[in-house]
Amino acid sequence: VQLQASGGGLVQAGGSLRLSCVASGRTFSGKAVGWFRRVPGKEREFVAAINWTGTSPYYTDSVKGRFTISRDNAKNTVYLQMNSLKPEDTAVYYCAVSLSSLVVARSREYIYWGQGTLVTVSS
Repeated sequence: VQLQASGGGLVQAGGSLRLSCVASGRTFSGKAVGWFRRVPGKEREFVAAINWTGTSPYYTDSVKGRFTISRDNAKNTVYLQMNSLKPEDTAVYYCAVSLSSLVVARSREYIYWGQGTLVTVSS
């Protein structure tokens, strides 16, 4: 599976961005998909994940109520709608495909990773 993440950019605090993750080669079929982020010098952090059917999104506490993960399996695409962005959301965001159909937060459960898209939130 090749994953292409896009949609990052520069936005002011309080603004919004929508990230997309498109799979090619193979589909997301039967697998959960997650978003992670990394700030230089820090460990990769789980952001959100969604199960195969799209019925069970899961978020880290810091983004609950602001971010929404969704998926369109017909388009092999997973989205991360980010609203009310804060400077501390600045990071490179990565999408990843899990071994499981169920949501998991541990990065070691994910086997395919995209190249990342940079999100910069200015204060």
